[in-house]
Amino acid sequence: QVQLVESGGGLVQAGGSLRLSCLASGHTFSNYAMGWFRQAPGAEREFVGAINWSGGSTSYADSVKGRFTISRDNAKNTVYLQMNSLKADDTAVYYCAAWVNKDGLGRFSFLYDYWGQGTQVTVSS
Repeated sequence: QVQLVESGGGLVQAGGSLRLSCLASGHTFSNYAMGWFRQAPGAEREFVGAINWSGGSTSYADSVKGRFTISRDNAKNTVYLQMNSLKADDTAVYYCAAWVNKDGLGRFSFLYDYWGQGTQVTVSS
């Protein structure tokens, strides 16, 4: 079992930045690829980005490419989502997820084996 706990969400003005963190415990963190997803009210959960086990490969949704950056620190069992140039449309609950396919960059939520509880990000316009 892997436990994931997100933090760093909050209220920010449009154009601002936030950095989300996701702390993993319970298993060897570097055995997993990690993903970030988000879900706005009334909408389906959507892919934001993913990173492989080493951090050497990443993938992003078109809507965040060039504004968001995923990174990980395996020594700290943590994956990060740096969000810049935030827009009102980025308002959502953000979730991190772990996938046992450590080289994977999955865009589909059903691929992921473990999920955090989410952290709210609200961007005011």
